[in-house]
Amino acid sequence: MVFKRLFGRRDDAAPRTWHLPAGERAYAVGDIHGRLDLLDKLLDQIATDDKARGSADTTLIFLGDLADRGPDSRGVIERLMAVATSPLKSIFLMGNHEELLINVWDGERKIAPTFNRAGGRETLMSYGVTGEAYDGWDLSEVTEATARLIPTEHIDFLRSFQDWHQMGDYLFVHAGIRPGVHLEEQDSTDLRWIRGDFVRSEVDHGFMVIHGHTITDDVDEQPNRIGIDTGAYASGVLTAIGIEGAARWYLRT
Repeated sequence: MVFKRLFGRRDDAAPRTWHLPAGERAYAVGDIHGRLDLLDKLLDQIATDDKARGSADTTLIFLGDLADRGPDSRGVIERLMAVATSPLKSIFLMGNHEELLINVWDGERKIAPTFNRAGGRETLMSYGVTGEAYDGWDLSEVTEATARLIPTEHIDFLRSFQDWHQMGDYLFVHAGIRPGVHLEEQDSTDLRWIRGDFVRSEVDHGFMVIHGHTITDDVDEQPNRIGIDTGAYASGVLTAIGIEGAARWYLRT
């Protein structure tokens, strides 16, 4: 028995635990995609939960993909612009949909087909375009209308987003990371767009990665990552993860 305790296999060891620094609490919110109704409900849940857990240095982290697909991208952006200027400590991460919207707003017509397929129609409708008008446009008109209709201050807000944020043993990022690449050397394209190579990886990244981008029916909790994109625009389920010390919990609409 002594021999087994001293020289047992590595898979007999207790699972690794991940921590935030003492006194800190974090809530990370998954992909919102224009669902202002769900965002409002989830922010209320977070406020109630945060108060019930007592005093802490609390940070709200939004994992990106605020716009497209859902019905009220403008409302989501304006709601979170208000959060950003409130006393709440908040972090906003750049998703692939922010990247698309910024590029089309900047006049990159070659991006417009992807923007269209990714839900750009719904985004522009939230800024006052009718579906009938949008459907009659060519890609040049979509590009022109994006720059004309979306206020500069909205795009400036999106441009300010970070690619990643680390707290304690946790890394928060929109899509994921390239396995085996040092954090400081990660390509922003991977951080915003990666999927298969990241979600299939079983390597220990050195921290627990909290991400969105890859839709699952429920929270996808793995030994090296946790995915919280529950497809809010279609499912009606917007998910947040709460973290404090070694504890984790989830809030959902």
